[in-house]
Amino acid sequence: MTGPAVPFREIVLKVHSRCDLACDHCYVYEHADQSWRTRPKTISDHVVSRTAQRLAEHARTHALPSVSVILHGGEPLLAGPARLRRVCEEFTSALAGIAELDLRIHTNGLQLSPRYLDLFDEFDVKVGISLDGDRAANDRHRRYADGRSSHPLVLKAVELLRQDRYRHLDLGLLCTIDIANDPVAVLDALTALEPPLIDFLLPHATWDDPPPRPDGCPTAYAEWLLTIFDRWQEQGRPVPVRLFSSVLSTLSGGPSLTESLGLAPTDLVVVETDGQLEQVDSLKSAYEGAAATGFDVFTHSFDEVAAHPGVRARQLGLAGVSETCRRCPVVRSCGGGLYTHRYRSPGGFDNPSVYCADLAALIRGIEDRTAAATESPAVRDPDELLADQQDLTRTLLAALHDGLDGSGGEAWETAWALAAEVESDPAGQATLDVVLAHPYTRTWLLDALEAVRAGLPVEGPPVERLAASVAAAAVHAGLDLAVPVAHRDGRLFLPTLGEVRAGGAGETGTALVRGDGEGFTVHTEGGALHIARGEGEGPHWSPVRRLGGAGLVHVAGGPGSVQAADGPGPVPTLVLDDLDPYRTCFGAPAAQRLSPSAVDAWSASLAAAWELLAETVPEQAAEAAAVLTTLTPLAGGEAVQTGRHGYGALGIAAGGDAHTLATALLRGFRRTKLRALAEVADLYASDGSWDHRMPWQEEREEPVPFSRLLSETYERVGLGLFAPRFLAGVPQALDMIEEAAETTVDGKQLLAVMRKEINGTHGTSGRNGCTTDAERAAMR
Repeated sequence: MTGPAVPFREIVLKVHSRCDLACDHCYVYEHADQSWRTRPKTISDHVVSRTAQRLAEHARTHALPSVSVILHGGEPLLAGPARLRRVCEEFTSALAGIAELDLRIHTNGLQLSPRYLDLFDEFDVKVGISLDGDRAANDRHRRYADGRSSHPLVLKAVELLRQDRYRHLDLGLLCTIDIANDPVAVLDALTALEPPLIDFLLPHATWDDPPPRPDGCPTAYAEWLLTIFDRWQEQGRPVPVRLFSSVLSTLSGGPSLTESLGLAPTDLVVVETDGQLEQVDSLKSAYEGAAATGFDVFTHSFDEVAAHPGVRARQLGLAGVSETCRRCPVVRSCGGGLYTHRYRSPGGFDNPSVYCADLAALIRGIEDRTAAATESPAVRDPDELLADQQDLTRTLLAALHDGLDGSGGEAWETAWALAAEVESDPAGQATLDVVLAHPYTRTWLLDALEAVRAGLPVEGPPVERLAASVAAAAVHAGLDLAVPVAHRDGRLFLPTLGEVRAGGAGETGTALVRGDGEGFTVHTEGGALHIARGEGEGPHWSPVRRLGGAGLVHVAGGPGSVQAADGPGPVPTLVLDDLDPYRTCFGAPAAQRLSPSAVDAWSASLAAAWELLAETVPEQAAEAAAVLTTLTPLAGGEAVQTGRHGYGALGIAAGGDAHTLATALLRGFRRTKLRALAEVADLYASDGSWDHRMPWQEEREEPVPFSRLLSETYERVGLGLFAPRFLAGVPQALDMIEEAAETTVDGKQLLAVMRKEINGTHGTSGRNGCTTDAERAAMR
């Protein structure tokens, strides 16, 4: 390979290789690798200069926007202010105009003084300090060689850094865990200092040299940390704790926030005082030479180091952890643990962490304690999902307004101001919500936002749609408000209302739309045209129609639910939208305007299908009736399709009996609901996921990503309640999802919902809602 899979964005620069403390848990001096003994005490000017040049070269090659340089040791302050100034000057000069430079230093704080902090202020060097808690905890390990306490001087350094003139340089405190210390006393001592961040580190250990466990408990470190977590929660989370934040992030499908957890590839290289380039420093705990690469800054580029097998091994994500870890549901949170902690001779690093049991217990403990607070209500409550979808649409509208930044011209700015006027009226606010909830509003917004983000001009219909939506809301609310709306080829479409033909073919201009309580009037240069409320098809007006007849009550109002005239349950009052310009968002072409007889036929088919659903799956039918608002006729393709639009619309092709249409409607509803959930909740983590074989797959078929396993299982659960043949393989799939590493807190919540759906309908009673073996056999 000629370059790194992941470029280095972080350089640990050893500016001094000795220390003024004799901490007995230090991986540099007390563990397997003793190479510090042969290295220069202080980094030379030549090494500093060559490292800065190498980093600048690397940043330029990979167009890195920023890089971090962490001054380290030993104790870096022992290098002295003059040497540290030289380091800051060299890197600042080398990176100027290439990448933003983030300078940091990690220190025990004993030498920290205003002369250092004034220097750090000049070059914006952020400062992190090691402190293991209160005096008893800190002095358990962090002492001078003669046994004296370091605690008073460390506190003095922390207080100095907390002064107003230096507070902006404070990175926070790093605490190495010792389970012999009182966890509550440790946290209280650290939070009392009000640091911007606390980072807890497990002491470096391997399978050859495991961590101390005085009582033999395999989860002692997890229990210690969970006691800290409980206290932290009790205090109201006064200070961010990186370890906890990382676990909470990954449980929700987000990234890891620390090298010690998660699957993010390494992007760090170490430069020793003699210019040797090494892997992450903690490897010195494994064995002599474990961190070595054989490269140096004088003759090798950072790209060459990144191609080293040891570095590559830590850039493989899921593929880089042991087989045991790949089968573990919490691997996305723990990432197999710190690479160093996996070492066991003679096999190397292809093992779980020596803290495996602790990490699993910690992650599950945090999940158990926070699941209720971190779960998205939308997963369980359909009304919450609708509310979240409406919030998302309004967020996208605001993002489009910000993205246009005035480039939408006068038409957009006028419509935006009129939207605010409509919202100032309670009735107008409600009807604007109805119009924005129309599924093809989302299609319009996404199309326009993509153009903005691509730097393309946004004009014409994408800009004009806002005015048409505002006008429709004003008409629905009966507001006496004139809204200028563009018409093209003499046609003017008002979302949720219909299409006005205000001129002839080829005519383009602007009309004023004004509601009057009895309908609305469209004023053009050719005169005024009044459309009465409830007016049917005519030469100048094509209304958006609602499916009626054949057992459905015809309703002229907005979307909602009505009772079937002779049916057993709620039936959706569906808009049959064959007019909206943005309805062309399905896999098959949208059909043209349907004839009245075709609409009647569709109404009859829908009524028969819905009666079947209401009898068979009443809960799903009731929810779908409250959610589905729009059907768009398609010219072919699958019977029912989901497309690129908001929640509540399906594309439908004519044909088929009532059972076929009912099955297709249910399938479409489940698909569009899962997509809506995925838009507002993180159901699974998708970083580097592996494939899964679905229980209903043929052997010759390829395994599929987790996202498809989840979507097909969710669909089959819904269909299986209507037609039990679809439940074949579903219990096994639910077990696979439960055991999959991709599943987040919200994903597990959705899993519980699916199990409840099956159990509530079929009376299953396995563990955690699982079916029993006999029930599974019956389903097969």
